[in-house]
Amino acid sequence: MFSDRFEALCLEKGVKPNRACQEMGVSRSLAAKWKATGTEKPSADVLEKMADYFEKTIDEILGKESSSQVTFDEFTYAMYNETRDLPPEKKQMLLDMARFFQKELQQEKGQ
Repeated sequence: MFSDRFEALCLEKGVKPNRACQEMGVSRSLAAKWKATGTEKPSADVLEKMADYFEKTIDEILGKESSSQVTFDEFTYAMYNETRDLPPEKKQMLLDMARFFQKELQQEKGQ
C-alpha cells in the first residue's frame, strides 16, 4: 500500500505524515485517503512535490526498484529541470553535444 511507503518516507525523514503534507503544500487529508483506500496513489503533481521534499526519485517514492536504465521521459525532464535557467548559449552547447554523441553513435553502428 502506498500509505505504508509514505509513512516509511516520513519516518526516514523524521517527520509525522501530517507535517510532511503541510510542508509539501498538499492536503493533509491525502495521507488519510491513501490509508483508507489502500489502492490510492498520489497524482503526478503530488509525486513531484514528494520527490523534492524527500529528496528521492519518483520511482523511489513509489517504492519501485532502482534501475540504471534512464528512460527518455526521465532524461527529458531532468534536462529541462536542470537547464531551464541557463542562458541560450549554454543550452545551445548542450544541444550541440547531444548531436555530436548521436553522430558518433551512428558512425559506430556503420550508418
